[in-house]
Amino acid sequence: MIDQQLDFSIDRLGECRFPSPMRDGRFTDDGQRLLYHSGYDELQPFIAAGVEPPALELAGPRDRIYFDPTAIACGIVTCGGLCPGTNDVIRAVTLSLYHHYGVRRIHGFRYGYEGLIKSFGHTPLELNPTMVNQISNMGGTILSSSRGPQDPAQMVDYLEELGVGILFAIGGDGTLKGAGKIAWEAARRGSSISVIGIPKTIDNDISFIQSTFGFETAVAEAHRAIYAAHAEATGARNGIGLVKLMGRDSGFIAAYSTLVDSQVNFCLVPESAFSFSGLLKSLEERLTQRGHAVIVVAEGAGQELLTATAEHDASGNLKLGDIGMYLRDAIKGHFAGNGIEINLKYIDPSYIIRSQPANPHDSALCLLLGHNAVHAGMSGRTNMVVGVWNHQYTHVPIALATRQRKKIDPEGWLWNSVLASTGQPRELR
Repeated sequence: MIDQQLDFSIDRLGECRFPSPMRDGRFTDDGQRLLYHSGYDELQPFIAAGVEPPALELAGPRDRIYFDPTAIACGIVTCGGLCPGTNDVIRAVTLSLYHHYGVRRIHGFRYGYEGLIKSFGHTPLELNPTMVNQISNMGGTILSSSRGPQDPAQMVDYLEELGVGILFAIGGDGTLKGAGKIAWEAARRGSSISVIGIPKTIDNDISFIQSTFGFETAVAEAHRAIYAAHAEATGARNGIGLVKLMGRDSGFIAAYSTLVDSQVNFCLVPESAFSFSGLLKSLEERLTQRGHAVIVVAEGAGQELLTATAEHDASGNLKLGDIGMYLRDAIKGHFAGNGIEINLKYIDPSYIIRSQPANPHDSALCLLLGHNAVHAGMSGRTNMVVGVWNHQYTHVPIALATRQRKKIDPEGWLWNSVLASTGQPRELR
């Protein structure tokens, strides 16, 4: 079946009239594309219908650019929760603007989209190579962050006042949706402002993007918690190590952490429903056979077991119940009620994980995402997010990237690999 909604066309502000200052290097031609589908069978419907298969625009520096680097300012904003590598991206964007293109006015907007509302009074930081030189060694974000929507019209007013030609929005699904609204408002009033998103989420849940920065660091740090849980579990009779990891809608951190060294016996993710009785039955069997168990649960898993809430956070996300605490207490209560001694240790490393500096692989990814975001903005592209697909850097329309959350396919290779690693039943019912 052909998905008619897969339109990877990228909005552009206009003709590129200026030669790029980057005279030494390899330029990307505007016509270069990367196929979205990589499987032979996936391409057959398009071939049969005689239509071109969907393809993503390749990222990279262009020979000619839209903006005069000497005449514009640029802005960087970070929104949402902390994520390893955010400072690396700020540094990469700043250095690329400064050294590749000669842009000298770079505003770092503070406290998320609040910083784009003048009345909040958050004076922007003036970024330069000296200021950002060492920030990649730090976790968090030097610009600070916030959640919650702001008025796009007021934000564009402030960007126009400051002469900002390109805004780089570093964040996840909510941030990118906000960036799309800013781009729409700028286009509505005919303002030549480019809005470029850079995907920031340790959950790795942005659609049409292979991997987001911070995800690999999160998996590496999560493994440290799982190692501790395994050590605790094997060091006691009927020991149970329970680790809660981040993952509101998508369980990628839990799944990949489970695959690291086969220490996990039960991996619970939002994409695969389970019942408490089904988990208990398998857990009892595991303790009888091996005398210990390790359970990894993503924060969004098993929400149907908890008391529903109608509360939302400042970003509009439904507030989740604490599945980790629920499982901890319910498992203890079950075994105590049956007169069975267990030793359960509960570990929640979520805020430790997301506040770490990026590991080397993520740092390299941050650098390349930052550079390619700058190239896209300078060439006049807008309302898009820079990403990676099939190991190449690409441009994705914000509307597509935020159309739905990327999730684990319960029938796909990743989840089947998790089941093979843990040995848990496919249906914990």
